[in-house]
Amino acid sequence: MADKDGLKVAKDYLAEVPFANMGDFHVKGAKNLDWGMKKHLSNIFDPKTGKTVMFAFDHGYFMGSTAGLERLDLIVPTLTPYVDVVMATRGALRTCVPAECGCGVALRTTSGSSMINDDLSHEVVAVDIEDAIRMNADCMAVQTFIGADGQLSSIDNLSQVINAGFKYSIPTMGVVAVGKEMERTDRFFKLATRIVAEMGCQIVKSYYCENFEEVVAACPVPIVVAGGKKLPEDEALTLAYKCIQGGAAGVDMGRNIFQSTHPVEMAQAVRKVVHEGFTDKEAYQFFQDLAHRK
Repeated sequence: MADKDGLKVAKDYLAEVPFANMGDFHVKGAKNLDWGMKKHLSNIFDPKTGKTVMFAFDHGYFMGSTAGLERLDLIVPTLTPYVDVVMATRGALRTCVPAECGCGVALRTTSGSSMINDDLSHEVVAVDIEDAIRMNADCMAVQTFIGADGQLSSIDNLSQVINAGFKYSIPTMGVVAVGKEMERTDRFFKLATRIVAEMGCQIVKSYYCENFEEVVAACPVPIVVAGGKKLPEDEALTLAYKCIQGGAAGVDMGRNIFQSTHPVEMAQAVRKVVHEGFTDKEAYQFFQDLAHRK
């Protein structure tokens, strides 16, 4: 039959071809957004580099006290000069982050589970849009469980936040969750990041994987890569370097900064990779030089 002629089976992500609808704005997929959205995105992604260093310390919303974050009031102010965005709960922001810090704000808006029941796939929208506006949030972060038991409810959460965000020009960041039993393959991340982006998110937070450049190419909004579990400093900087080389718009380091023996120096080294083009080896040498001066 004629409609079977030339059927294209293999996917071609054209990873080497830049995103086509950039216009004169520095954030992928944001050309057609309104001024308010663009202003918030510019608070997240540096207009000079188009990239971001996020610092996540929202772990307490399901883990409680975390090693390295026992005293948010002491550790967070030492790190804000070296990151572009803080990702946190409203409770932590109001109590422990100086309002004059100058960082963008990624506000955690979903909650509902804890490490006690070991099931994190069922959450609710816990922060309404009015409070996000009061806190001057630059984006609202929503945990999204694609392929997990809580997929439907998390997509409903995501939709609610996206709809409210469009109403008041606040971007939404869909956070791709990976449970213990979920695969961490490029096949999964291509599926999950694309679904989240097509729901209407302006940013996707995900993980690094093989063929990462294809994941980035297939996603029409910027991907920020989560640092994940604590790694030795040289390995964490290699991860950051691979992410940036693979097309990520930034990294969101949490444990790999606050659980480092030298968190401030580590934050500065990550910044060198993301914004200044340092290789992982150059950044690690920079980290060691700073650490040895202490």
